[in-house]
Amino acid sequence: MYAIIETGGKQYRVSEGSICRVEKLPAEAGAEITFDKVLAVKKGENMDVGKPYLQGAKVSAKVLSQGKGKKIIVFKYKPKKNYRKKQGHRQPFTQVLIQKIEFPAG
Repeated sequence: MYAIIETGGKQYRVSEGSICRVEKLPAEAGAEITFDKVLAVKKGENMDVGKPYLQGAKVSAKVLSQGKGKKIIVFKYKPKKNYRKKQGHRQPFTQVLIQKIEFPAG
Protein backbone atom coordinates (compact mmCIF):
# COMPACT_ATOMS: atom_id res chain seq x y z
CA MET A 1 0.00 0.00 0.00
CA TYR A 2 1.27 3.44 -0.86
CA ALA A 3 -0.02 6.99 -1.20
CA ILE A 4 0.96 10.07 -3.17
CA ILE A 5 0.89 13.22 -1.04
CA GLU A 6 1.48 16.87 -1.79
CA THR A 7 3.41 19.17 0.53
CA GLY A 8 5.57 22.19 -0.09
CA GLY A 9 4.47 22.35 -3.73
CA LYS A 10 5.95 18.90 -4.44
CA GLN A 11 4.53 15.40 -4.65
CA TYR A 12 5.93 12.39 -2.80
CA ARG A 13 5.18 8.68 -3.02
CA VAL A 14 5.13 7.30 0.52
CA SER A 15 4.38 3.97 2.17
CA GLU A 16 4.00 2.99 5.82
CA GLY A 17 7.36 2.81 7.59
CA SER A 18 9.23 4.83 4.96
CA ILE A 19 11.40 7.84 5.73
CA CYS A 20 11.35 10.81 3.37
CA ARG A 21 12.66 14.37 3.21
CA VAL A 22 10.03 17.00 2.52
CA GLU A 23 10.23 20.78 2.28
CA LYS A 24 10.68 22.41 5.68
CA LEU A 25 7.64 22.20 7.97
CA PRO A 26 7.04 24.30 11.11
CA ALA A 27 7.26 21.37 13.55
CA GLU A 28 9.73 20.25 16.21
CA ALA A 29 11.47 16.88 16.18
CA GLY A 30 9.20 14.22 17.69
CA ALA A 31 5.98 16.01 16.74
CA GLU A 32 3.11 14.23 15.00
CA ILE A 33 1.87 15.76 11.74
CA THR A 34 -0.90 14.88 9.29
CA PHE A 35 -0.84 15.30 5.53
CA ASP A 36 -4.40 15.73 4.26
CA LYS A 37 -3.55 16.59 0.66
CA VAL A 38 -3.57 12.99 -0.59
CA LEU A 39 -3.66 12.72 -4.39
CA ALA A 40 -3.86 8.93 -4.76
CA VAL A 41 -3.88 5.73 -2.72
CA LYS A 42 -3.03 2.25 -4.01
CA LYS A 43 -4.11 -0.71 -1.92
CA GLY A 44 -3.58 -4.12 -3.51
CA GLU A 45 -4.89 -3.95 -7.06
CA ASN A 46 -7.17 -0.94 -6.40
CA MET A 47 -5.93 2.56 -7.24
CA ASP A 48 -8.03 5.48 -5.99
CA VAL A 49 -7.24 8.87 -7.53
CA GLY A 50 -8.64 12.18 -6.30
CA LYS A 51 -9.86 15.22 -8.23
CA PRO A 52 -7.46 16.72 -7.15
CA TYR A 53 -7.48 15.30 -3.58
CA LEU A 54 -9.14 12.26 -2.02
CA GLN A 55 -11.87 13.05 0.49
CA GLY A 56 -11.26 11.55 3.94
CA ALA A 57 -7.76 10.30 3.16
CA LYS A 58 -4.86 11.31 5.36
CA VAL A 59 -1.30 10.26 6.08
CA SER A 60 0.08 10.41 9.63
CA ALA A 61 3.79 11.02 10.14
CA LYS A 62 6.31 11.73 12.86
CA VAL A 63 8.99 14.41 12.48
CA LEU A 64 12.44 12.87 12.93
CA SER A 65 14.66 15.91 12.36
CA GLN A 66 15.13 19.28 10.73
CA GLY A 67 18.20 19.90 8.61
CA LYS A 68 19.85 21.47 5.61
CA GLY A 69 20.77 19.80 2.34
CA LYS A 70 24.10 19.71 0.57
CA LYS A 71 25.52 23.10 -0.41
CA ILE A 72 25.16 24.16 -4.03
CA ILE A 73 27.12 26.99 -5.62
CA VAL A 74 25.35 29.68 -7.67
CA PHE A 75 27.88 31.51 -9.86
CA LYS A 76 26.83 34.41 -12.09
CA TYR A 77 29.25 35.72 -14.72
CA LYS A 78 29.11 38.24 -17.56
CA PRO A 79 31.99 38.17 -20.00
CA LYS A 80 34.06 41.33 -20.61
CA LYS A 81 32.18 43.28 -17.91
CA ASN A 82 34.18 42.27 -14.81
CA TYR A 83 30.97 40.92 -13.21
CA ARG A 84 31.24 37.82 -11.07
CA LYS A 85 28.97 36.83 -8.21
CA LYS A 86 29.40 33.65 -6.17
CA GLN A 87 26.71 32.54 -3.76
CA GLY A 88 26.06 29.32 -1.83
CA HIS A 89 22.70 27.83 -0.84
CA ARG A 90 21.61 25.00 1.46
CA GLN A 91 17.95 24.02 1.14
CA PRO A 92 16.23 23.34 4.49
CA PHE A 93 14.25 20.10 4.85
CA THR A 94 12.23 18.11 7.36
CA GLN A 95 12.80 14.37 7.67
CA VAL A 96 9.60 12.45 8.46
CA LEU A 97 8.69 8.84 9.23
CA ILE A 98 5.39 7.77 7.66
CA GLN A 99 3.39 5.91 10.29
CA LYS A 100 -0.09 5.33 8.91
CA ILE A 101 -2.05 5.77 5.69
CA GLU A 102 -5.77 6.14 6.37
CA PHE A 103 -8.32 5.86 3.59
CA PRO A 104 -11.98 4.99 4.12
CA ALA A 105 -13.07 2.15 1.83
CA GLY A 106 -15.65 2.98 -0.76
